[in-house]
Amino acid sequence: MFLMANPVVEGGSEGRKKVVVIGGGVAGSYVAKVLQFHGNLTLIDPKEYFEIPWASLRGMVEPSFAERSLIQHKDYLTASRLIVSNAISITDSEVLISEGRLVPYNYLIIATGHHDPVPKTRAERLVQYQAENEKIKAAQSILIVGGGPTGVELAGEIAVDFPGKKITLVHKGNRLLEFIGPKASKKTLDWLKSKHVDVKPGQTVSLENVSEGSKVYTTSAGETIEADCHFLCTGKPLASSWLKGTILKDSLDDHGRLIVDENLRVKNHNNIFAIGDITNIKEMKQGYLAKKQASVAAKNMQLLLAGGNESKMSAYKLSSAKAIVSLGRHDAVAQLPMTTVIGLIPGLIKSKDLFVGKTRKELDLDSRIMH
Repeated sequence: MFLMANPVVEGGSEGRKKVVVIGGGVAGSYVAKVLQFHGNLTLIDPKEYFEIPWASLRGMVEPSFAERSLIQHKDYLTASRLIVSNAISITDSEVLISEGRLVPYNYLIIATGHHDPVPKTRAERLVQYQAENEKIKAAQSILIVGGGPTGVELAGEIAVDFPGKKITLVHKGNRLLEFIGPKASKKTLDWLKSKHVDVKPGQTVSLENVSEGSKVYTTSAGETIEADCHFLCTGKPLASSWLKGTILKDSLDDHGRLIVDENLRVKNHNNIFAIGDITNIKEMKQGYLAKKQASVAAKNMQLLLAGGNESKMSAYKLSSAKAIVSLGRHDAVAQLPMTTVIGLIPGLIKSKDLFVGKTRKELDLDSRIMH
């Protein structure tokens, strides 16, 4: 399906290099917004909107919050073309989409991140948030499977907004938030316990054997958990399997990530870049780092589109590890290079608005307006 997003710009797009961005998540949306005025740009994404991922869990306890965190691509892409479809293959000059159409390119940027099967339209996604909210409100007891940032933040959101509900969090790891340090994990565990969340580390729950309407779950340790509903918050697979039969099959590492050089170009392909979670860059997969990669890729693309010398391209520099995990509306745990902090201070940085206003401003949109 094709959607035109004001493709005519001053001076016209004819004769300009064709730039195709695959993936409309954090990295893809940011790089597309910047490059739309420098080339004949097309964004290919299976959905019509950009969803601010670190704000999604607030939308489950407060569906109206999602009105600001779900942004139509056409609202910030005012000088480009949007194709709502899945990319299923590529050659060295074209992208094949699921409808069988070929989209030509001179430069390609792959930013498909992780596979997350969400609805195609913003309206459908808003309905989904409303349904998840009704599910939470109707339940007296809730099981959350997964103790990474998604599971922990969801537990925090529900515990703060619905303090009367019994929440159980089961995590296969020995500590929560294993992507950050043990001090942050311990502080987070203590905070959840203070909110009466029952945390069960070192266990798993098989959901395959749970029958429809059943409220009884069994952990790998043989414990029985009664819950009115459950939420699966385990990791999502990389959205790179479609590349395994393409010209980039030898540019994937053993984990399915695209191997990039310091300029964020894909190994052995000078006109193809990759940014975001799909890259093999050895750093935490965080939204602010995806933005940073998008900024470097955009700068390099602008140089190439202007006929500049490749030797002048910018190198992407690794960042020191830092992360902020929100814990409800007021608190958060922050791991910074020299310290770990929990409570209201890191909460003031992230938890109140979850960077939604800031993100909207970066896309040149009103920070408050709801569509």
